[in-house]
Amino acid sequence: MRRALLAVSIGLVLGVSGCSENNNSENTVTSNSVSTAVADPSQPSEKQALSVEQAYLALVDDFFNDYLKLEPIYATFVGVNDYNDQFGGDLTEEYLKTRHDLNTSYLARVEKINRDALSPELQLSYDMFAYDRNIELIDETFPSRFMPMNQFYSTVISMVQLGSGESAQPFNTVEDYNNWASRLSGFITWTTLAQERMDEGARSKVVLPRVLVERIIPQLQAQLVDDASKSLFYAPINNLPTSFSDTDKAELTAKYTKLINQELIPALASLTAYFETTYLPVARASDGWWGLPNGKIWYQHLANTHTTTQMSVDEIHQIGLSEVARILSEMDTVREQVKFEGDLKAFFASLSSEPQYFFTERQGLIDGYMTLKDQINAELPKYFNVQPKADYVVKPVESFREQSAAGASYESPAVDGSRPGVFYINTYNLKAQPKWGMTTLSLHEAAPGHHFQIAIKQELTGVPEFQRFSGYTAFEEGWALYAEYLGMEMGLFNDPYQYFGKLSDEMLRAMRLVVDTGLHAKGWTREQAIQYMKDNSPMAESDIIAEVERYMAIPGQALSYKVGQLKILSLRAEAEAALGNKFDLKAFHDQILTSGSLPMAVMESKVHHWIKTQK
Repeated sequence: MRRALLAVSIGLVLGVSGCSENNNSENTVTSNSVSTAVADPSQPSEKQALSVEQAYLALVDDFFNDYLKLEPIYATFVGVNDYNDQFGGDLTEEYLKTRHDLNTSYLARVEKINRDALSPELQLSYDMFAYDRNIELIDETFPSRFMPMNQFYSTVISMVQLGSGESAQPFNTVEDYNNWASRLSGFITWTTLAQERMDEGARSKVVLPRVLVERIIPQLQAQLVDDASKSLFYAPINNLPTSFSDTDKAELTAKYTKLINQELIPALASLTAYFETTYLPVARASDGWWGLPNGKIWYQHLANTHTTTQMSVDEIHQIGLSEVARILSEMDTVREQVKFEGDLKAFFASLSSEPQYFFTERQGLIDGYMTLKDQINAELPKYFNVQPKADYVVKPVESFREQSAAGASYESPAVDGSRPGVFYINTYNLKAQPKWGMTTLSLHEAAPGHHFQIAIKQELTGVPEFQRFSGYTAFEEGWALYAEYLGMEMGLFNDPYQYFGKLSDEMLRAMRLVVDTGLHAKGWTREQAIQYMKDNSPMAESDIIAEVERYMAIPGQALSYKVGQLKILSLRAEAEAALGNKFDLKAFHDQILTSGSLPMAVMESKVHHWIKTQK
């Protein structure tokens, strides 16, 4: 669930539910019939089995509800508005103890349930739930609370986005407005607590690299305005519903103006000054996690957590080196195909600089992605039985964070259908957004990538809520990278330049295996990582710098893309070999998409069960 908070980011399992080997046996008991067969005393009776399943479902529902109380902002993102006035206290001792007790008690409870008495789809759910609790308990042994924010994601950025009125926080009623003011007060308190935690980190030598601190400071400075009306947090007042009375409008305007001018801006000014004068001088010189106490052990845990595997860091590094070499060879084949005169580096330079490969206006880039959306949507029914009900829109990254943000990202739609998904494009540097990279980026971030997988997950019904809203980076990013691969079968890469764009994005994910592990386990410097990416890709330097600094901020996350994709591809190849002409690609995609986000081992177990039933 903690992973889901970082992203702020089930129907019955198709093909698995009720598909045991004896599914057609005359002795099968269903919920709508009574069997006359003599019960096998070694197996649970129907009543006992239902009782076990009901106990499991009640347990995970209790956990989900308790977790929403602990994480009120997460509750807002999943469409539960009971806690919209609360901020939460993720840095308090009370919070840390409550989180520990929650994971400990629910792990003990679930271990008392007989997994074998559950249906196949609930066995998957059980495995996910137990896996999450164990990972959370291991995770809390590391002092991540001492580094509560970075330049890539932070509570400050999340609160600005929520306060804009264009994210999950609702602003439809007077109560909604008062709820946000109350939540904002909690955030103001958090800014002081964050400084206290970072002070603890400084004493323990658990601090951010200096360059990341330098990136945070201008993000905070951008929030320091001389009047509330100029603040991004004032946006809800600029958009007061016309249905509000004049009295309500006046009272809310006065309330927000006072809160922003007298409390929020001073709190943000204090946080900014803290970073400038107190934290920057104690920031560390090392760029990777190896420079922290027990840093290499911590990093191995993060690598395992993000990939949901037990792969060693060295193994991941070697896979990356191998993939980089393979993709470079394919890139050179494209160079020869388009008859480019010059070597591969010259080809990279051409694609990264010549005007015909770039838009000159920001809106042109956005419009280009909207056109691509229609082209891709036309192909999707040929490959998927299940598609999301929610639509998505394309938007530019907000100006206050565009200099540090990734080239693109995705935000999930509102659970209640009131807001579409958002495919964010960073238009800050148009030279970092080449036309030849658009097809693969759209496939990854939108459909059939993140938008498909996340929206479908949210829309599934009939299973525990935690499965609809929890996530694993290896699964979600692995699927998105698989979606790029699928674009080849869809005929979307017939143009060699667009195919080069696909290779370029795949190269990024392969380089991440090398660079992320290099930075955090092998002592690489930021400059060394930047140079490696320059040498092996046509990416714009601004994009490379943002990428490397992202890896520095959230170690291990970037490993998940390629690891997840390789696992999905290997499972597909396994299914094709086992089933031959019985293999149905749409049905395979159903298996991957219709249980929510899964750890790699759980996904593998599900696909193996499906292969067995198809035989």
